[in-house]
Amino acid sequence: MNQENGTKSYEINALNKEESWRMFRIMGEFVEGFDKLSGVGPAISIYGSARIDPDNKLYGQTEEIARRLGEMGFSIITGGGPGVMEAANKGAGMAGVTSVGLNIDLPASQACNIYATKPLNFKYFFVRKVMLVKYASAFIIMPGGLGTLDELTEVLNLMQTGKIKPFPVILFDGEYWAGFLNWLCKDVLSRGLVSEKDFDLLRVCDTPDEVIDIVEKWSAKKEITGKKAVCKLRSPASS
Repeated sequence: MNQENGTKSYEINALNKEESWRMFRIMGEFVEGFDKLSGVGPAISIYGSARIDPDNKLYGQTEEIARRLGEMGFSIITGGGPGVMEAANKGAGMAGVTSVGLNIDLPASQACNIYATKPLNFKYFFVRKVMLVKYASAFIIMPGGLGTLDELTEVLNLMQTGKIKPFPVILFDGEYWAGFLNWLCKDVLSRGLVSEKDFDLLRVCDTPDEVIDIVEKWSAKKEITGKKAVCKLRSPASS
């Protein structure tokens, strides 16, 4: 949302006479992103809330996960903001690997956190989301709000539809994600709206050790273990 002449202007709704020029700006963001991130891999994207303070336990856990993944040779990609994203970029810096921060322009100005060694700024959410997915070899979803939920479901949908390669999707903190997973199992899967195989690579972790174990096994091409995220309830479609 932008302020123009004292009135509110919403970006998507404002697509009118400037649509053609806006397309060039969108293409420019894609070109810049592809150019600057082309040599980043292997990398892991870490998602999560911007509202976590450094004294929060989750901040320290995210920092540790990113540091240990960096020590394994993975670059770390985040949305570039504060909170979980800052912690992940900080951990990557401690490991001495590339720390990517894909910041987004918001009405309340948000600068990229200081720990991102390769910061990029985006105006368009959908361009940023492509960059968060394109160069990742695994996805770690820390607790977060609507933005994190949006990113999680998009990753799952892209895998479900075969638009991206299947990579581990790790939900951190089983207690936090329990309600979401219960809904998927009892309401979505039970009605046949998804199938069990859609969640084959979805795992729930409660400690950094569990996260590292899953990524290590995946990168070594071994079968990933750990707590599967969805109950073994057979859907009507598979009965």
